[in-house]
Amino acid sequence: MNYKKTLIASIAALAAVGFLAGCGGEKAAAPAKSAAPDKAVTIKVGVSPVPHGEILNSVKDQLAKEGVNVEIVEFTDYVQPNLALNDKSLDANYFQHKPYLDEFCKSRGLNLVSIGTVHLEPMGVYSNKIKDIKNLPDGAHVAIPNDPTNGGRALLVLQSAGLIKLRDGAPITATPQDIAENPKNLQFSELEAPQLPRSLEDADIAVINMNFALEAKLDPKSSIYTESSDSPYANIVAVRAGDEKRPELQKLMKALNSQEAKDFINKKYNGSIKATF
Repeated sequence: MNYKKTLIASIAALAAVGFLAGCGGEKAAAPAKSAAPDKAVTIKVGVSPVPHGEILNSVKDQLAKEGVNVEIVEFTDYVQPNLALNDKSLDANYFQHKPYLDEFCKSRGLNLVSIGTVHLEPMGVYSNKIKDIKNLPDGAHVAIPNDPTNGGRALLVLQSAGLIKLRDGAPITATPQDIAENPKNLQFSELEAPQLPRSLEDADIAVINMNFALEAKLDPKSSIYTESSDSPYANIVAVRAGDEKRPELQKLMKALNSQEAKDFINKKYNGSIKATF
């Protein structure tokens, strides 16, 4: 009887050992299973609300399907988005043209670069006082942006309209001091770009960036003069130097240059903003 009990106990013990060994084998084999899919990546992108935020929002779902979640951070000025990108509060920004980025980086000692263009926002001349730029009176008050590149850009617009002539060799950052000919004796005020729509209450004309015109609910078709469509001031996506090849940022650029983005731009802005791709 004792012999039988001992035999049964031994068999049970061996079975238990075999069971545990089997469990251990399964655990050891687990890493051989296929790896789980990569987790989604979240990037923060700084934008001006209109049109940049609207355009980016139109491709958010497209990017999410590719594993890139976009957190849109809105700014209402032209300074903070680059500073935030430089200090790594953002992964990218989308609000400016390359001449502005280059000048900003030069003056601040930053190392930010463009990874591509998305759209062009033609600058416009607006007025609450005249309907035709040819009727601008002598001594008229003209408001332009006070930042170097957009101020220079505004003067080029006025030059193309035949109102002024800049001196030969005037830089892209030209100021009213670079005006060589001013036959109407125009008087210039340099204001923060976001304030220009409000200046229409006092100024005879104001040269306004498209995004701020749209934010102020100005109809681009109401401008009395518009920058040429061959302007070099296309809006870009900027990143820190060295981040150009980050896969999630490449996907961001691809989405902003997609047919979906182009269709949104064409439908939403009805030709007042033009895709560059």
